[in-house]
Amino acid sequence: MQLDEKWAFVYRKQKHCDVQDLADHQKGDCWDHVAFDPEHRLVLGVSFGKRSASRVLELVRQVKEQLRGRVPRLVTSDEYAAYATVLRLVFEPPPRPVPSGQGKKRPRPTPKPSGLTYAAVCKRREKGRVVAVEPRLVLGTEASLARALRDSAVSAAVNTSFLERHNATDRHRNARRARRTYRFSKDWEVHRLVGYFSYYTYNFCWCVRSLRRRLGRGRGKNARYQPRTPAMSAGITEHVWTLAQWLARPVHGLTS
Repeated sequence: MQLDEKWAFVYRKQKHCDVQDLADHQKGDCWDHVAFDPEHRLVLGVSFGKRSASRVLELVRQVKEQLRGRVPRLVTSDEYAAYATVLRLVFEPPPRPVPSGQGKKRPRPTPKPSGLTYAAVCKRREKGRVVAVEPRLVLGTEASLARALRDSAVSAAVNTSFLERHNATDRHRNARRARRTYRFSKDWEVHRLVGYFSYYTYNFCWCVRSLRRRLGRGRGKNARYQPRTPAMSAGITEHVWTLAQWLARPVHGLTS
């Protein structure tokens, strides 16, 4: 799993916002905190808002629910310090205190290791350009990191390249997130809802070229391929969804 934040803004740039004005609290910088499965190119979760540990916590809790408590083999991100704190909190919660009883001392339980391996990608910049990238192991052991990289089907190195590539795809699919544009969002809630629409239609409706599957033995111009979406690659669905199918599907917990 790869974690990253993607910058955008709503209504006006952050430098033009007044932090003392409550109306400006939902203007300015709005970050997409994204969790990504590089093997299936699947967006696991997303949280929108100011860049903060609370947004990261919301994101990682979403992912844990999606994974039904399973622990990813390897988690990578940039150097944002909130990730290590939140990953420990969500996947390695401290044990509940045991009452001491009638003056009797009871041994304090020790937390069970979760098996989580987390590495950060440290980028060294000079004059605004990345000149070196160094991985740093934050949680887990060198042996668990080597094992996770050996078992990976997509990469043998610690990186966030797959999510960064997806960020570029999302900026093309959602014009509100282009870096220099007159089409930026004017409303915080609309920005958030269009973000959900873009990310989750990508999962079910967007065919990713690198996920296509060869059909038959033809080669070159005679080769035939089955187009596949991230949801198909992950085994969530068996066909490419149209927008009409996706929009018409009932959402659990919502009533018309």
